[in-house]
Amino acid sequence: MKISDIDVDAIIANARQQLKDDPSVSPSLRSTIEILLLIIPILLGRVSTNSRNSSKPPSQDPNREKKTRAKSDRKPGGQQGRIGTTLVPTDDPDEIKVVTVDRRTLPRGHTFKSAGFEKRQVFDIDISRLVTEYRAEILVDDQGNRIVAPFPEAVKSSVQYGPAIKAHAVYLSLYQLLPYDRVREYFEDQLRIPLSVGSLVNFNKEAFDKAAPFEAWVKRQLIQSPVVHADETGINIGGKRHWLHCASNDTLTWLEPHQQRGHQAMDDIGILPYFAGTLCHDHWKPYYRYTDCDHSLCNAHHIRELQRVVEQDKHVWAERMQTLLCTMNDAVINAGGALTSEQAAGWRKAYRDCLKKAEIECPPPDEAQRDGKRGRIKRTTARNLLERLRDFEDDVLRFLDHPQVPFTNNQGERDIRMVKVQQKISGCFRSEEGAQTFCRVRSYLSTARKQNISASEAMTSLFNGEPLPFVSEAENTK
Repeated sequence: MKISDIDVDAIIANARQQLKDDPSVSPSLRSTIEILLLIIPILLGRVSTNSRNSSKPPSQDPNREKKTRAKSDRKPGGQQGRIGTTLVPTDDPDEIKVVTVDRRTLPRGHTFKSAGFEKRQVFDIDISRLVTEYRAEILVDDQGNRIVAPFPEAVKSSVQYGPAIKAHAVYLSLYQLLPYDRVREYFEDQLRIPLSVGSLVNFNKEAFDKAAPFEAWVKRQLIQSPVVHADETGINIGGKRHWLHCASNDTLTWLEPHQQRGHQAMDDIGILPYFAGTLCHDHWKPYYRYTDCDHSLCNAHHIRELQRVVEQDKHVWAERMQTLLCTMNDAVINAGGALTSEQAAGWRKAYRDCLKKAEIECPPPDEAQRDGKRGRIKRTTARNLLERLRDFEDDVLRFLDHPQVPFTNNQGERDIRMVKVQQKISGCFRSEEGAQTFCRVRSYLSTARKQNISASEAMTSLFNGEPLPFVSEAENTK
């Protein structure tokens, strides 16, 4: 192990040798030095652990440096074959302004006639409020009885906010993650609409209630899916540690907070106990309580953990395994998503051969050192990783011959990322109700985006009471 180009392992080995060769050191001092020499590698291992060689998030890396991009031969700007996004003239502009030639500037002695127009279009926005006044007709008969035309069902107060305002406010709050005060300022400054923080909270609560059918639908869909990504992360609710659980795939997202992290939370959420497809995760032990499904382990985690073994333990097998896993993934991609049974068998043999060599470089602990103790002898971090790769071979390599099974669990990690952003912005959720509201509405919007429906359109449909835009008519009636 090296720290700032200092070979710590060599220095510790030298200190141990000097301690062994010096008989003048007292037993008490010798014991103290031995303890210090034991603690130093442990502390240095923790210091040198970061997001590249462990499951720690990048935000916890001390003094992390931004990677500089290597120079390439490509020219700046869009590359050949890229499909860009740019303004395209429209055939039905909202307003047409005709610019005429000032006849006074024309040269004298010539006759001119109109030859059409040269067109240029300017795309802009008009931020304004729209107030609709409903006037219900009143009829009075000859006896003074009044008959008043009924207002639309949604118009219940003399003055109220419309569904478009509610949809836009919730979109800014729960999708763009703007704090309540900034949303309030936006409505007052840009739209000249007074909006209190209490109203924003009520809008979010209304969106939560309207999205209740989505919760039942998305859980049914995830249970029936061939692949589900699962992950969990800590969140702060009212100053107390809670856990956010995620079950998702490339078309669906469900997020839910819970006080617990393990299987009790997963049972309460009600997806994994009934799931029978392939569950992708990062080897969190409670996931293995669900035996009706297959399991697929995240190889991005394995590659990072192998990097830690390379850097801190200097094991050659770990670097070989890193290369082998990445090469396997490239082979699957080049084959269109899955290998033939013969190809997969060849890669599995190479995998086992690598682990056999690893057994020589990283052997199990000597049973002679048990000293009468029962149970499993403590393993090193490298040995634990080796045994996991060996014992869970099928789950590590499931991506080889199952086209729908990915190489990593990145989908699950991406789906919880914005919740971590929200925590950085707001610090915490003030209540469990607020966390539940955020997760249900955010799940709805995330699913809409995966179904190629804009978050703004999905939120507008929700407040207008329309069927879920990405759900079939039959499913909407359930």
